[in-house]
Amino acid sequence: MTEFPLKIVTPDGVCFDGEAEELVVRSVGGDVAILARHVNYVTALGMGPALIVSKGQRRTAACIGGMLSVVGGKVTLLPTTFEWADKIDVERAEASQRRADQVLRSKDASDTDIRMAEARLRRALVRKSVASRK
Repeated sequence: MTEFPLKIVTPDGVCFDGEAEELVVRSVGGDVAILARHVNYVTALGMGPALIVSKGQRRTAACIGGMLSVVGGKVTLLPTTFEWADKIDVERAEASQRRADQVLRSKDASDTDIRMAEARLRRALVRKSVASRK
């Protein structure tokens, strides 16, 4: 399969810089698959799994927020959070899910608390889902 240059950079640094055969990520409008010779394209990222195929190996990660751009055949993924499946701390994700559930069950939670807990819950569920695919 034909390869394309892929760079994945988060606020914490570079997660991947090399050749890839395929990239599948969740945009705000749904899942997007990128192959070599893709047209120029820019989109905001949602929350979901990311699949990278490189040198015939498939790797999955939790990819949350940010941007994806394809310009002149070069693909740049700029997620807010990007965690490879084998590096996800499942216990931490479960603890985050429990805290979010507590807030969502609370009758005293403010609208802001509820929105933040819903986002925390979605992130925890994405991480747990991706970690189960190791």
